[in-house]
Amino acid sequence: MRVGIVCPYSLDVAGGVQAHVLDLARALGRLGHHVDVLAPASESTPVPEFVTRAGRAVAIPYNGSVARLTFGPVSMHRVRRWLAAGDFDVLHLHEPTAPSLSMLALAVAEGPVVATFHTSTPRSRTMLAFQPVLRPLLERVTARIAVSPLARQVYVEHLGGDAVEIPNGVDVAAIAAAAAAPVPRPEGTTTVGFVGRFDEPRKGMGLLLEALAPLDARLLVVGRGDVADLRRRLPAALTDRVDVLGAVDDRTKARALGAMDVLATPNTGGESFGIVVAEGLAAGTPVAASDIEAFRRVLTDPDTGAPAGLLLPPDDPAAWTAALADLLADPTRRRDLAVAGRARVRAFDWTAVAAAVLRVYEVAVAADPRRVAAPAVVPAPALRGGRVTPRR
Repeated sequence: MRVGIVCPYSLDVAGGVQAHVLDLARALGRLGHHVDVLAPASESTPVPEFVTRAGRAVAIPYNGSVARLTFGPVSMHRVRRWLAAGDFDVLHLHEPTAPSLSMLALAVAEGPVVATFHTSTPRSRTMLAFQPVLRPLLERVTARIAVSPLARQVYVEHLGGDAVEIPNGVDVAAIAAAAAAPVPRPEGTTTVGFVGRFDEPRKGMGLLLEALAPLDARLLVVGRGDVADLRRRLPAALTDRVDVLGAVDDRTKARALGAMDVLATPNTGGESFGIVVAEGLAAGTPVAASDIEAFRRVLTDPDTGAPAGLLLPPDDPAAWTAALADLLADPTRRRDLAVAGRARVRAFDWTAVAAAVLRVYEVAVAADPRRVAAPAVVPAPALRGGRVTPRR
């Protein structure tokens, strides 16, 4: 199958949607499909060979955060040219309600269109403002996917219709292999880890710093943010116990996860899926997470209801202090959680997720009313890199 995937957010900066798009492309390629990704990216940013750059993006406030988006006449021209060259069996758009490439592609697409919704903001200002425009535009979508129940709820409440739930994926084998060779850390210490944008308030760094201050443990921070500002915010007791790796590649992130005795995700909300939680489980790292919907869904076994990690109040530093102290002092409990986590994360491995996405593609191809006759869906050459070449 020839698949075109559009990412609305720039690859110049790491993010959950960007990672999802690239990992899905790789997973589909391993299954024997030809995939090309269109995404904003500057010439200086390294990208996989299956990515077609759509130019630099502009940072704008979007749904309570800052998104790097690409739009305008030049972007529309690039979208049209990419679609014409691709001759895709199915077009997969991520976040088509964001004012960027996915929305442009949807406006001119012909043939089966699958849309994935990631947004978890309960009252999306953008969706509310553009409802009259978005509703008729989204009628062009053949099949819809939501990465979580919350993302599905946001879509249904704002735009009507429905979507099938397919979670984000993680490369379990790759993360586990990298985590087996952890980054160095001081001997004789216990380490609590944090992965994410540490200067974004909803990620909960403030709570974690307060919770760790009374404990005899180091903090290992992985992710983007203002390091100098973080150092200024440190409680006196933590001044010499914080190591910041900053933004790193996926392999280094997995190695950092392998060096952590506990991964802490103290987010206050606004998450559609707990991708960092799933990565921690894949690394075999015990996870202490805020008891919010997105994280609870990842950690909790749907059959038994048993959590594969700790779920803690997102607004109670004292509860985090007590829970982390107990867990750091109990290696047996940490081993048990690691075993449970590895079992739970199998549900989010890209092998399973990509197979579910392919089933949606097949339904979309069969159901699309704009085709006089649906094309034969046959395996195409494996993901080879480079650009899509038109069919002869």
